[in-house]
Amino acid sequence: MSEGEPKAERDRRASDVPMDLVKEREAFVRSFLRKGVEYTEALLEESRELRSEIADLRAENARLRAQIASDDAIKDLLKTIERLEKERGNLLERSEQLEQTEQERRDRQAAVEQEINDLANLYVANFQLHASFSPRRVIRHLSDMAGQLVGAAQYVVYLVDAEGKRAYPVASDGLDEAEVQPVEVGDASPVGEACLTGIARVREADLEKATREDPAAVIPVMADGKAVGVVEVITLLEQKEGWANVDHELFQLLGSQAGVALIAANLYDAEAGPLAALRGIEEKL
Repeated sequence: MSEGEPKAERDRRASDVPMDLVKEREAFVRSFLRKGVEYTEALLEESRELRSEIADLRAENARLRAQIASDDAIKDLLKTIERLEKERGNLLERSEQLEQTEQERRDRQAAVEQEINDLANLYVANFQLHASFSPRRVIRHLSDMAGQLVGAAQYVVYLVDAEGKRAYPVASDGLDEAEVQPVEVGDASPVGEACLTGIARVREADLEKATREDPAAVIPVMADGKAVGVVEVITLLEQKEGWANVDHELFQLLGSQAGVALIAANLYDAEAGPLAALRGIEEKL
């Protein structure tokens, strides 16, 4: 169509187009426009969904980052706890070692103090035996040793007569007078056997079951290889559960020194004094 063609001619030609084609064209245009709108709306909806997914992903990413940071913090915290537990274990072990060392020190100190106390008791007992020039005092010291140091509840101190046939009680405690009688040397009783053999008899177990027939200890008092007396410990005080090391030391002291102390005190008692007791000693040297 040329530009110089009259408008009326153009209108006439347009009007010559069949109505069906016009409708189809309009329907096509409407359909095209509708589809364009639908497509645009679909794109917009998809865009909104994508934005929502992006927002969700960002939120999830932020959550994951926070969780990772939290996990790292937990890991660091667990490592710190593990380190502190290890340090705590080391401190507890060290504390136990120090406590054990301190307990060992206290035990050693207690043992040393007990040994010093035992030695002091032995020294005092030995000193008192030999510092007494009276037979009565020597016997009294023997009684004190049996009752106070050994811890005897019932005991008897015997001396053998000059003929060596009978042992006479010279001191006792915890017994009736009728129960304290002379003993024949060599008879079947514990005292009679000790006077004959000079062998000590000490019960080591079941001390609470000790009786007169089976006493806790029978210690012969020796001098020049002969039994001159016996200290019979029948039963012990309730608080004494068993023998201590110092008890055996006291038994040895009684057995070896008490007889000498008694003989010395008896000889001295017959003299007028210490100088008289030494009369003629130079001739015996």
